Amino acid sequence: MAGKSASIPSTYSPSPAPRTKRPIFQDVDWVRPDGRGFHQCRPAFLKTGAVNAAAGSAYAEFGNTKVIVSVFGPRESKKAMAYSGTGRLNCNVSFTTFATPSRGQGSDHKGYSSMLHKALEGAIIMESFPKTTVDVFALVLESGGSDLPVVISCASLALADAGIMMYDLVASVSVSCLGKNLVIDPILEEENYQDGSLLITCMPSRNEVTQLTVNGEWSTPRVHEAMQICLEACSKLAKITRSCLKESASAPKD
Repeated sequence: MAGKSASIPSTYSPSPAPRTKRPIFQDVDWVRPDGRGFHQCRPAFLKTGAVNAAAGSAYAEFGNTKVIVSVFGPRESKKAMAYSGTGRLNCNVSFTTFATPSRGQGSDHKGYSSMLHKALEGAIIMESFPKTTVDVFALVLESGGSDLPVVISCASLALADAGIMMYDLVASVSVSCLGKNLVIDPILEEENYQDGSLLITCMPSRNEVTQLTVNGEWSTPRVHEAMQICLEACSKLAKITRSCLKESASAPKD
């Protein structure tokens, strides 16, 4: 008995390999996707009182990056700890399931949580709430690039809204190295092609840096140039933050 011969569909053809689009950043005279200058930050929108149930809260929108931060406390710590004359700071950063282009991947970001803690702890007067804990919860609603600097700046505003005593407001800005150019406040597309990045967090009024993070290969002059760009932007951002707090304080209470 003759066996059936295996038939191969005549319409079958292998899928072509996806073609990688050449990044525009390799062009000599390239323009940023959103039309900004290399040293121009995105328009910033800040607002306090975003979460009624929190002791303090803030909402920040930098371009397509949208973040909300809630502060709870000072309150008695749930974890047993030895007596201390200083308070305790807990930070948590998480993303919604719709924050990134890859849907359904919302989760806590331990790396960002640790960096947020390091950025804020140097600015908070921990002795002002001994034996108690302040909890900072940051939620990235939409990830549009430079997420961590926006989270840090928004958290500083939320802490001030909660009445937590601080040495100064904290502002954070990042720079990406794209070829021979340094671009401030990069969007997601720019971050995907960056050769290196530098993030700085500072207290502008005190001229103190609370955190500096550098990724990639940088020359010393290049680092100095990027830091100067970031510090100038942090000073401008701090003025916007103070204006937001003044408007909040002068607004009539319901």
